[in-house]
Amino acid sequence: MENETSILRFRGPWGVPIEIAPSVLFLVGLIVMVNASAAGAALGDGVILAVILVLSILLHELGHAWGAMVQGVRVDRIVLHGGGGFCRHAAAGARASELIVAMGPIVNLGLWAVLSLGAEAIWFSMPDPTQNDPYVYLYVAEWLWFAAHLNLMLFALNLIPVQPLDGGKLLHLGLLRVMSEARALQVAGAVGLVCALVWLPAMIVMFVTFGFVLLFLPNIAMHWHMVRGGRRLDRLRRR
Repeated sequence: MENETSILRFRGPWGVPIEIAPSVLFLVGLIVMVNASAAGAALGDGVILAVILVLSILLHELGHAWGAMVQGVRVDRIVLHGGGGFCRHAAAGARASELIVAMGPIVNLGLWAVLSLGAEAIWFSMPDPTQNDPYVYLYVAEWLWFAAHLNLMLFALNLIPVQPLDGGKLLHLGLLRVMSEARALQVAGAVGLVCALVWLPAMIVMFVTFGFVLLFLPNIAMHWHMVRGGRRLDRLRRR
């Protein structure tokens, strides 16, 4: 998806270039279509759901961008696509990369906290239903609750230790603190390989149970190459 030609480009916060790939339209259309097929669901609700998801992903990527810029690392662009998004920045050392990678999930966790508090504030400020119609309060509170739980889900999802998710990157960076580069690459690859192998069955279970699906599949071959690359690097260093 990194090779997609962007259909929209604009300057975001801090002047960071933001690009929207065509597959975002497919994601939005899929969400609207699936939501519209649900019994009693309004078309507008699917649009709101899609907008909340895309904005949450954008804020996640802006978190990465902020983590880079505060350390003096140049940010080239942010790209949103049907499978999520990525923040392209200049090369950074392992220590600097820890903050850059971690800031994405931290933003989602922060959004969960803020949106949850906002939903509760609206809920408890709801007027007496015998005197005023509480519909607007209920409607806004429900969407805030949804946005909060969506960001909590994005936080948890991104911490799964599989590449190229943030959890896989953080696992590798953390291992570099306690073991050699070769061993860290090998262990991170092995953990990611296990997660990648169970990903598809887990997604099938999630879809059957909750009707939830992700347009993302981990790269099994990449994790296998990480394991093999770690072994080769270890052998070379022993010579």
